[in-house]
Amino acid sequence: MFPPSDFLDLTHTSHPDLFSENEPVWAALAQIEDYLDHLLKSVNGTLVHGSIHPNANVGTRVYVAADAIVEANAVIQGPAWIGSDTVVRSGAYIRNNVIVGNHCVLGNSSEFKNCILFDNCEVPHFNYVGDSILGHKAHLGAGVVCSNVRLDRSNVKVLHEGEKIDSGLRKFGAIVGDRTEVGCNSVLNPGSLLGRDCIIYPTTSWQGVLDSGKIVKNRSSLDIVDRE
Repeated sequence: MFPPSDFLDLTHTSHPDLFSENEPVWAALAQIEDYLDHLLKSVNGTLVHGSIHPNANVGTRVYVAADAIVEANAVIQGPAWIGSDTVVRSGAYIRNNVIVGNHCVLGNSSEFKNCILFDNCEVPHFNYVGDSILGHKAHLGAGVVCSNVRLDRSNVKVLHEGEKIDSGLRKFGAIVGDRTEVGCNSVLNPGSLLGRDCIIYPTTSWQGVLDSGKIVKNRSSLDIVDRE
């Protein structure tokens, strides 16, 4: 149930080995740390090929591919892998165990932790992406949060057709399928699975599984009165 191919095109990542069709898509999250450790050892010491501003703060276990740009005042704690032609903008905070594809944008006041971004992802403004996977050309509007921990700190459960499926993970944010758009200031609650080509209206609080090609409309009525 919930294999990677239901959400993600693995030809749009340089790291398909993280995924198995025999396991749910979120199983890859538990593999990131060991995978990155092996990957960083394989590059034989030369980690920085792109452009890092002198005022950026970049850790020692961070790979920055050719033509990638890390702007002033960005922080990459590492371990992390930054793909080619990706821009890490000023004020971005990349914590541990982060894999970023090619041609991505990681923006101001956005925080990333134990996550995978496929190629051409855009996470440009005031976002939190924790323990999550963003597919090819996924886009998060300003202020979108991938919440990754339940309030009671128990394992995250995926809600599907009235059933609660234990993910086996205490921290699990969201799977955002290829080309899915999430509107500004929305919250993806722990264990959210969004299929391909979906649209989530702004200020939506979402939980559970959304099939591909769906639109979630959040239309709140406004009460307009005369000013006294």
